[in-house]
Amino acid sequence: MKITLQEQLINLLTNYIQTLPANAKLPSERELAEKYELSRTTVRAALMELEVTGMIRRVHGKGTFVNRVDLNSDLNSSYSFNKQMISLGKKPQTKILSFERKEANAYFAKNLETEVGSQIIKIKRLRFADGIPVMLERTYLPADHFNLMTESMLSNRSLYSVFSEEFNEQVYYADEYFLAGITSANDSKYLDIKEGAPCLNLRRQTYDPHNQIIEFTLSVARSDQFAYHIRHDISNKS
Repeated sequence: MKITLQEQLINLLTNYIQTLPANAKLPSERELAEKYELSRTTVRAALMELEVTGMIRRVHGKGTFVNRVDLNSDLNSSYSFNKQMISLGKKPQTKILSFERKEANAYFAKNLETEVGSQIIKIKRLRFADGIPVMLERTYLPADHFNLMTESMLSNRSLYSVFSEEFNEQVYYADEYFLAGITSANDSKYLDIKEGAPCLNLRRQTYDPHNQIIEFTLSVARSDQFAYHIRHDISNKS
């Protein structure tokens, strides 16, 4: 499958961004278009994709800047959106916005520990609590683990239930990172909040018992509707 100009640019910018310090300002859309001899439409689409991954943030009137996730909080428990909402006395609901297969670019290949160009599954879901949209999730799965997965399998089951019931894949542990941010124009439409409103960006990698990554999820949560409770065990002081 031929890689598009947009994907080529995403790969180039991903490598470039990884050489920059946190909060470094990127060249403008016009400058990038001139440098790589591409249309501004292609550059804009590539930057939007990078913004979704959390690698960059775009500030209206100021420019585009490099993000860095420097803090890692251990939740000490397996996360389940449905279980968390039920424990809070709220009714959870999930709407599948898209289900597609695509080739992994450098960023997703790295975070799924697979090869660039390998097939991955992308699932975009909107999460609700009592009818209010609270979280937008973009999940990426290695297709070689879940090649027969279909959108209908997720219609009334959780992703992890599908893992175990359809593919005999067990979730062993997950690493999750948190970063405060502001909502992009695209994401704000789904979450029914104003562009630039505060949000919580989450990045999650889930592993099976063989220490292989079987899920990579990028989420944007409304800060006015969503919160995490973290308990730190400090009983064993050194």
